[in-house]
Parts: sequence; C-alpha cells; structure tokens
Amino acid sequence: MSFLWAIIAGLIIGLLAKLVLPGRQPIPLWLTVIMGIIGAVAGNALATAFGVGDTGGIDWIRHIFQIGVAALLIAFVTPLWARRHA
Repeated sequence: MSFLWAIIAGLIIGLLAKLVLPGRQPIPLWLTVIMGIIGAVAGNALATAFGVGDTGGIDWIRHIFQIGVAALLIAFVTPLWARRHA
C-alpha cells in the first residue's frame, strides 16, 4: 500500500512542481511522477536536516522543500528530454 501512496504523492508533488516552473515542461506524466517521488524523498531528508521534518500540524515547510526539489529536478530533466525527443 505504501508503494501506491508514493505514486500518488509523487504525482501531486510533481504536478505542483510543474506549476511553479515558468513555461511549459514537455515531459511525460510518468517522468513527472518519478521526479515527484525523488523530490519527496529528498525534500524529507532536507527538512529533517534543517530540523523541520516533523512539526505540529501540517508540515508546510517540508512540503515546500519537497516541491522545490522536484521543481529543480524537473527543470534539469526537461531540456534533456526535449533534446532527446526533438
């Protein structure tokens, strides 16, 4: 069941990351999900390193880290994908 939650979280985080980036990112949905999953894991690690991984209530800072890392990954992967499929 946790695998299914990882995919759902990766989809949500990946799509939010694409929203914060300017312009269009012509990458497929499966790549967006993978970047979202990696961003979620790396964002959790960063939040824990900064001491904000587990706070009372909703962990907004942790989610910002997750979306930020996913956005950086998508910004890095998009030109590579576009060049490969041009």
